[in-house]
Amino acid sequence: MMEHKNTIAERLAKRLQEARKGLGLSLEATAKLSGVSRSMLSQIERMESSPTVATLWSLTQALHVDFAGLLDSEDGAKSNIVELMRAHRTPTIDSQGEGCRIRILSPPGQAGQIEVYEIQFAANGMLTSEPHRQGCMEHLSVLSGKLKVSVGEESAVLEKGDTLRYAADCAHAIISPETPATAILIVYNS
Repeated sequence: MMEHKNTIAERLAKRLQEARKGLGLSLEATAKLSGVSRSMLSQIERMESSPTVATLWSLTQALHVDFAGLLDSEDGAKSNIVELMRAHRTPTIDSQGEGCRIRILSPPGQAGQIEVYEIQFAANGMLTSEPHRQGCMEHLSVLSGKLKVSVGEESAVLEKGDTLRYAADCAHAIISPETPATAILIVYNS
């Protein structure tokens, strides 16, 4: 088991150092970009410290390194699975709207660009939204039940399998008028 740990630490240290040097960054510059201290960076690269997931995330973002690919094997083989998010660990919002639960399906790094949500509505559930940023669009696909979508002065009724694309830079609402419903919502900020 110890040999496996050393292999992972070596691979991690090597990949981070290669990425840093590939960008022509010093430890000090990388520290400023990532928010990870210079001494911690040095310890990670010398395999004297095991970084937390938060530290690794900060470093991969600063160095533009694929977080999932950090530990690929030396022979170049990599997994095609980038991330597996189990249902019980998927972030959920219950405080928005009435009678609806929102599951955040998109990766945190996509916030403000492309956001993907699963929304579960109880009968008569409603999610109302103030106008989003100029040019923002929403794509709503109904997975089950029926939904009514109001966008400004217009509205449409969607049934299972229907998709509606609409401007989200005006007031809008999604209502499940009769029975429970489930939908996928994609918010795209141009």
